[in-house]
Amino acid sequence: MDRGAWVRLAVVPLVGGAGLVGPAAPAAVAAPAPVTQAVTDELYVSSTGCVSGGDGSVDRPFCTVSAAAAVAQSGQTVLVQPGNYPEAVVFTRSGVEGAPITFRAVNGPDGSVAVGNTTSGAVTGTVFALTGVHDVVIEGFRLVSATGQAAAVVDGSDRINIDGVAVLASRPLLGAVQVTGDSDGVTVSRSYLGNLPAGNPGLAIDAGVTGAVVSGNQFSYSGLRVTDAPGTVITNNTFVTNCVRGIDVTGASPGVSIENNIVRTNRTRQACTTPANATAIAVSASSVTGTVLDYNLVDPITGGALYSWGDTAYQDLTAFRAATGQGGHDIVADPLLGSQKTVMRSWFPLESNSPAVDSGNASAKGVARTDMLGNPRTDNPAVANTGAGSGYHDRGAVEAQGGVIGGQVGIQRQRGSDPFAVTAIAAPQYAWPTDGDGGAIAYKFADEKFWRVTDARTRDHSFRRGGPACVLTRTSFTGFRVAAEYSYSHCTTVGAPYTPVAPTRLLDTRAAIGTATTAAVPSKGEVVLPVPSVGGVPARDITALVLNVTVTRPTASGFVTVYPDGTPLPSSSNVNFVANETVPNLVTVPMGDGIRFRNSSSGTVHLVADLQGFYGRQGSGFKPLSPVRVLDTRTSTPLAGNADRRLDFAGRLPADATAAILNVTVTKPTAAGVLKVYPDGSPVPVASNLNFVAGQTIPNLVIVPVVAGKVMIRNASSGTTHVVADLAGYFGSAASGANQVYVPYGPTRIADTRDGSGWLGVFPGKLGRYQHASVAVKSETGCGVECPRPTAAVLNLTVTAPTAAGVLTAYPADEAAPTASNVNFVAGETASNLAVVKVGANGQVAAFNNSSGDTHAIVDQSGYFIAPAS
Repeated sequence: MDRGAWVRLAVVPLVGGAGLVGPAAPAAVAAPAPVTQAVTDELYVSSTGCVSGGDGSVDRPFCTVSAAAAVAQSGQTVLVQPGNYPEAVVFTRSGVEGAPITFRAVNGPDGSVAVGNTTSGAVTGTVFALTGVHDVVIEGFRLVSATGQAAAVVDGSDRINIDGVAVLASRPLLGAVQVTGDSDGVTVSRSYLGNLPAGNPGLAIDAGVTGAVVSGNQFSYSGLRVTDAPGTVITNNTFVTNCVRGIDVTGASPGVSIENNIVRTNRTRQACTTPANATAIAVSASSVTGTVLDYNLVDPITGGALYSWGDTAYQDLTAFRAATGQGGHDIVADPLLGSQKTVMRSWFPLESNSPAVDSGNASAKGVARTDMLGNPRTDNPAVANTGAGSGYHDRGAVEAQGGVIGGQVGIQRQRGSDPFAVTAIAAPQYAWPTDGDGGAIAYKFADEKFWRVTDARTRDHSFRRGGPACVLTRTSFTGFRVAAEYSYSHCTTVGAPYTPVAPTRLLDTRAAIGTATTAAVPSKGEVVLPVPSVGGVPARDITALVLNVTVTRPTASGFVTVYPDGTPLPSSSNVNFVANETVPNLVTVPMGDGIRFRNSSSGTVHLVADLQGFYGRQGSGFKPLSPVRVLDTRTSTPLAGNADRRLDFAGRLPADATAAILNVTVTKPTAAGVLKVYPDGSPVPVASNLNFVAGQTIPNLVIVPVVAGKVMIRNASSGTTHVVADLAGYFGSAASGANQVYVPYGPTRIADTRDGSGWLGVFPGKLGRYQHASVAVKSETGCGVECPRPTAAVLNLTVTAPTAAGVLTAYPADEAAPTASNVNFVAGETASNLAVVKVGANGQVAAFNNSSGDTHAIVDQSGYFIAPAS
């Protein structure tokens, strides 16, 4: 993981082969049930990304908040994405205590959420109405009400939490936000509450309401009115009114707690025309019993009374204390508020030398863990701590902050059973001591549709596919009221294990399997094969497919390229052929919208594709080996016609190996036929791995299940043939050492002697007789040093224009050339074969032209393997 300094704007067994003789109906796919990402109890709403008839899923979000409110269940969170929602929402469903229904506006890098009269006349009544419900949380919405209408009303409802909303209402008589009707346990916190013109309250706590908490809010233009609501808690609010009362406790409201508030009753900080209306804090005679008033900061500039206690006004703090015994730690002074920030979701910051700094009561009732902006309680080292409790909590809604001096940021792969799991981190280091973390951090992983906004310093995520695993992070210390202060992009790479399937014919142009007709593929023509799912695993959860692709009945020489649909045609090739030849090759192709097959020849071809398996979230890990020859019948006797030979890997593979990767070559066959490689003890399959004619030498890569360390090889031919097999690696458990996973890359050409590209140590021109050369394996580079290095590469090797017969052998570049082969060729022939090759410690793969002649050599990469997270 990048731990650099935090800086501004940094940037079923495996089966090898498939039936290639005649058409075959698709076989049943045998695969384990897919493992999906953990299901979170969330519903999504998006005004711009919704679909008609959406179900609230991330892919099909609701279009309105009301649609989500009609179905939300206890414990669910409704995530409303940025945008305008011209609607009035009536909340009729309740949660349960400890598992509320939460409606959260995802204010973040893409903007904020506005609901209500966002276009003139769209909504004429209350924007949010909660009547007779309980255990509901409302977070972060900007509520736009029509003139004279309340933005939100809580009526006869219990355990309602309204947090972080922004309201600037116009003339609602009963309050911009109103809590009424015997509601109990209602909290209004960290919100911007305004009512213009001044006179009617920004928040009204009405008769019959009990246990209300008003904490960490910014009141603008108008203040707070509490009427006949005993036990109301009023803590850490900032009141900046237009010459009207800041806190007004009326009727019979005993047992009120009023602490840590800042009150200025004139926004312009001038004397008011009618000072009698501008009392900072007023508590009626029927409310003083049990009421506590302390640690408040009152600005005296307006000329209004500082306090009205029991209907007696006090212009002097000393007199107030003497008469009431209250306000022992109150301060009467200029609070030194900074200029108001933004128009909506506004706040007044504190100057660093404000008397509110480090002077509040950390133990006051209703104190929130973070301030209005989501920042922690912070100790300014330059200011003496005069508060209670920790001693350094500030008064008012906004805590003074000292900025950031560093931190940690990045992304890393997780250890464990999920190969796609990562942890992103965005952890700023504060300049001043704090009582915890704060700020708002937005995470957006590359395969997610929406930002995730949280205060968590880390976020776990599991990608759907192997490949680049990237995350954007944006960190804000204003709750994204303004642009994020810090922006980062980080990547790592995740890989996929292998899952086998029963050999399944997906495409046969001769029999209209996978196509609408039996027509051959024309010159320069393409076949698009849709693959919606495999074994119940949807295409979007599949990283790559392993296909045995066969060209048959070609009318001219050429090659076929297999590549993901939805991507540009690559320069690579997969199967090279000459006229009237039948040639198979194993292909590993990264998954796209489907798979494309392109006939890059001047004639027509028929194509056959048999699914062998796929790379996804589940499956077996891989262990690459330096290639080693495990069978060569030329040293004994050829394989007889229609006969089998058992290949025993004892001493070469661990006991729990599940499959082997073999390069299998047929040479000197006396008659045409097919070769089949299959698990020991299993019936002989219909599928085959190699098609050959008399006298031909032809290889193909095979992935074959291992049973008790053995596999079987069958010569389905009337003649004899020699068989050569080279072991390149195995699949199995992590305990057996098979813990590496596949990363798609390409297909892309990485070396070609014809243009001098890619090969190291070879001058432009052919690979000479008995010459060795190396090529650097490509990998993702967007994550810098955190990109896992390739341990093995999936390469299609092609020899063209050889002047003599020979073999091409690929092996780790830092090792000696083994007695093994990958591509067998004769003079003048173009031949290709897939290889899975262990990568040397220097990141390179070498090739040896074991021939008395020279040849051109081409390397196309379609992926690589990486080791697990350490």
